[in-house]
Amino acid sequence: MNIKTKQPSILLDHPHHNAEVPTWHPQLQCLYWTDIPQGKMYRYHPQGKPEQIYAGEPVGGFTIQKDGSLLLFKTKGTIEHWQEGQIKTIVAEIPAERLTRFNDAIADPLGRVYSGTVATSECSGRLYRLDLDGSLQVIMEGLTVPNGMGFSPDLKYFYVTDSDTRTVYRFEYYLATGELSDPQVHILTTEIDGVPDGLTIDSEGYIWSARWDGGHIFRYSPEGEEVLRIPFPTALVSSLTFGGADYSRLYVTTAGGQNRSTEDNLAGSIFYLNPGVTGKAEFLSQIDVG
Repeated sequence: MNIKTKQPSILLDHPHHNAEVPTWHPQLQCLYWTDIPQGKMYRYHPQGKPEQIYAGEPVGGFTIQKDGSLLLFKTKGTIEHWQEGQIKTIVAEIPAERLTRFNDAIADPLGRVYSGTVATSECSGRLYRLDLDGSLQVIMEGLTVPNGMGFSPDLKYFYVTDSDTRTVYRFEYYLATGELSDPQVHILTTEIDGVPDGLTIDSEGYIWSARWDGGHIFRYSPEGEEVLRIPFPTALVSSLTFGGADYSRLYVTTAGGQNRSTEDNLAGSIFYLNPGVTGKAEFLSQIDVG
């Protein structure tokens, strides 16, 4: 394969505080993302202009439903259904998560959703699974900042990042039940390379990891070996996803826009590049929202 490591291009020069979880909407052919601390969400059509679509409680993760609407994973364990500004509560709150928020989310092939909550001084972070009927299951405890997730193309493995321990875990994944087992440390990063944040999987099964405070994105083989790193002109690289009609474009979000005087003048911008390998469409959630 021919990886193109040219300088990333600027899609949107905007001082997001923490642009995160970029997600390509396959029905509308546009990019969605959230600015978590600002409590705002946006979308951008390649032939149009960015549009703010939401303002309210911070959204730490979201998925696209099969009908094109969104599921929002928010503070206090709240989960909401969003459809062009109309919001319906699915889970009002999780008592154990009243002092924290969800962080990142991903649907599996049957439409269930995994999302993690950030650890607090009183409790560790957790990984949850939202089943099709709207019920929640705790899948893993003892995490710090659950982050980027993905599935291997053969659906044998599920990956989840735990940022503060600089670890990407690999689980055995069972499609029929949604269960995860046998967690293994798949990638362990060094302090000098920054903190692993968002994650996506390309069509060849390679893992792409954004590096917070590391100013790079990394590509790893399915075995967890680094094969490529691409530098960015800003340090707080937060997440990434493939998009476009053929999923050949890699969109990358960054953070720190509120501190451009001390960070750099591109902090918080959204970038894109064509790395020479395609991604794949993320699975759509199919949660019964009533």
